[in-house]
Amino acid sequence: MKKPVVLVTRKLPEATENRMKNLFDVRLNASDSVMSFEELIEKSEGATAIVPTVTDEINAALVSALPLTVEIIANFGAGVNHIDLAATAERKICVTNTPDVLTDDTADLTIALMLATARRLTEGCQMLKNDLWSGWAPTFMLGTSLTNKNLGIIGLGKIGSAVAVRARSFGMRIHYHNRKPVSESIMAKLDATYWQCLNEMLAQVDFLSINCPQTAETRHLLNAERLDRLQQHAIIINSARGGIIDEAELAERLDKGTIAAAGLDVFENEPEINEKLSSLNNVVLAPHLGSATNESRLAMGTRVIENIISFVSGQVPQDKIY
Repeated sequence: MKKPVVLVTRKLPEATENRMKNLFDVRLNASDSVMSFEELIEKSEGATAIVPTVTDEINAALVSALPLTVEIIANFGAGVNHIDLAATAERKICVTNTPDVLTDDTADLTIALMLATARRLTEGCQMLKNDLWSGWAPTFMLGTSLTNKNLGIIGLGKIGSAVAVRARSFGMRIHYHNRKPVSESIMAKLDATYWQCLNEMLAQVDFLSINCPQTAETRHLLNAERLDRLQQHAIIINSARGGIIDEAELAERLDKGTIAAAGLDVFENEPEINEKLSSLNNVVLAPHLGSATNESRLAMGTRVIENIISFVSGQVPQDKIY
């Protein structure tokens, strides 16, 4: 059988690319630069599959301009808010993602941001690097404990649940908001409290972790009105997608001190960072590191390959979204 032509838009782990070379007629991106609209169209000529990442905007205009040979978009990543699913559905292009394999690493990073923010680690690190520390003192750089605090989770899916398991080991109480409650067994395991009304939950939590997908409904879910419902000592952690928070409104409240702190791994206009957020001491910033481990990225590559193989073999890929 002739090998399917596969376009990969960014540089992937070496082991993943080597396996693709054996299985596919693969077009790799050695420069690892983000492809323009025109480059994506040109390089996908004759391709059966495209493997994009979160840095590629697969909008309706691009989907409509793709060569007719393109039959599957096998996303390297779990989130697909950068892909216009309505446009791919109209073109009958199969779309897959890579769920599950990055759950634990993303949950680990969420807890790391929570600890770093609550205990002011990056602020203290910067002080040491700038030779501004004069020694230990009883009231120096006091942070806040995680123990006995209320953690609100927006999106108690696989990653949100993994965050909850880790948070419980710190003695945190779990609250969550979903469109509908999770199963009774999961609620019992996590000893979690369900809030149908997000606004009501926000007023009760000490920490807020965002773990839901970004969709048209969740974009700016945390707008000015909802941010104002948080308590003044509240800390926000976002390891999902930047657009779920109105960044300008968040930065204003962090600057004024009406929200205590934030730990952010994702941003509304990546790779651009809100200048005010960058300047604040009560903000911990990470460059989208949620799945950035060797283990997760290799596992993501494996899922991409498996999805493409299933599709070209006439089977339904295990991670098919459409």
